Amino acid sequence: MYFTQNTDGLMTHAADPVLEPGRVYRTRELARWSANASRLATRLVREGRLERLGHGLYFHPKQSKFGKVPPTDAELMRAFLAGSPHVFTGSQQWNALGLGSTAVHAVTTVYNTKRSETVKLGGRRFALRRVAFPEQPTPEWYVVDLLEHAEEAGVSRAEVGRKLASALARGRFDSARLDAMSSTFGSQPTRELLHGALVARR
Repeated sequence: MYFTQNTDGLMTHAADPVLEPGRVYRTRELARWSANASRLATRLVREGRLERLGHGLYFHPKQSKFGKVPPTDAELMRAFLAGSPHVFTGSQQWNALGLGSTAVHAVTTVYNTKRSETVKLGGRRFALRRVAFPEQPTPEWYVVDLLEHAEEAGVSRAEVGRKLASALARGRFDSARLDAMSSTFGSQPTRELLHGALVARR
């Protein structure tokens, strides 16, 4: 049982929040249980119910038979960006396209609508970039994104173009959607390369 002292000097029950396992909380989210969210966060960390992640974030671990389960990247970004739109991209997504990229990056790239910076959360690094991206990313958009960052992905644009033409011939990507994504999100060189790939697949 916890108690706090109010302005009249009387002892009252302090909040005993019900925390969701696996959830990352912003300090201000704890205000639903206490007028002093920072003090409550400090108390919950001391009790081992929350773990401090930095940048005003706290994590309530989910337990498994192997111990504490760390927060997911998606949960970290949901809390850090306060639920604003964002999308994960980078080597993991590019390599999954099967277009020749094989680089593996230690930093996860996150396009978002709020900020551009590199942050460390839960022992992981995220490169935040405030750039345009679709509300619902598709494989075709990731193709455009790969071409825009081919050097970073460790692959030549020409190789991506060749492999893409072959993939299109096998029906792996939607050509109309690819054309639309390149028109909206691609640079002129990317649009020209994609046009060449669309022509070559015929």
